[in-house]
Amino acid sequence: MLMGGDSPEREVSLASGRAVASALGEGGHEVFPIDVTFTGSFPARRIWDVLDSEEVRKADLLFLCLHGGFGENGGLQALLEEMGLPYTGSGPSASMLAMDKWTSKMLFASAGIPVPDGFPVGPDEDGKVLEEIGLPCVVKPRSQGSTVGLSVVREAGKMKEALERAGTYGEVLAERFVPGRDLTVAVLGEEALPAVEIHPKHEVYDYTCKYTPGMSEYTVPAGVPEEASDALREYALRAFQVLGCRDFGRVDFRMDPEGGIYCLEVNTIPGMTSTSLVPKAARAAGISFPELVERIARMALERR
Repeated sequence: MLMGGDSPEREVSLASGRAVASALGEGGHEVFPIDVTFTGSFPARRIWDVLDSEEVRKADLLFLCLHGGFGENGGLQALLEEMGLPYTGSGPSASMLAMDKWTSKMLFASAGIPVPDGFPVGPDEDGKVLEEIGLPCVVKPRSQGSTVGLSVVREAGKMKEALERAGTYGEVLAERFVPGRDLTVAVLGEEALPAVEIHPKHEVYDYTCKYTPGMSEYTVPAGVPEEASDALREYALRAFQVLGCRDFGRVDFRMDPEGGIYCLEVNTIPGMTSTSLVPKAARAAGISFPELVERIARMALERR
């Protein structure tokens, strides 16, 4: 099992790894958790010794619990493919597409999945954002997870600061802010699980609300009309498939006060602690946490 890494989501990754290792151990599997730290400008050089180690070479499967960065953006997946090492989750192309919020957004729209209006933006294009999107709007890194670097801008004077903040993580995406409700749908294999509604203490489900106890509450299944629930699951499965994802993932949405649904992103390696969103959805579908990780592992092993 690979976990850790050096992305801003390192601590979450370690928590996921510990939870999955424990669940697999309960199922009778021998698990070797490996904390991988990617350093330097070319992470593949730093991880080569890890992947070439005896523990990895002898493993039947690598269960990936790396969130964000090189561990989730397709870089690690491409290296594993080249080395012929079996692993869980989406392949290089799907991982890369899902991490790139602009490219995935365009693919969603082409597949008939509604998305918020938006576009990539440079550090000095605050005027363009104000003119073409207006306020309030969301400014976020184009390729980060867990809402790292995200801002909801409500004042024109705050736009420059938001662009700079998101820009510390690379390219930036600006899009229309969708007021309303946070919802997410987990996908397991070819099945969309019951939608989960998130009730964050902040206006959006940001990093603090995701990982600070007591900062969010959840309704499982989501308290939405049956028609909306069906639409969420249909859009989630379509988004998952249009990117070419596999095994499992999570698709995030916003629903406006009129019931309009907007797809935000697909997470190819979502949080996997026993209290994370995917396990919550699985429990609503009658799937325990140990059974969930077992099914993910089995799907990956079947490809070997």
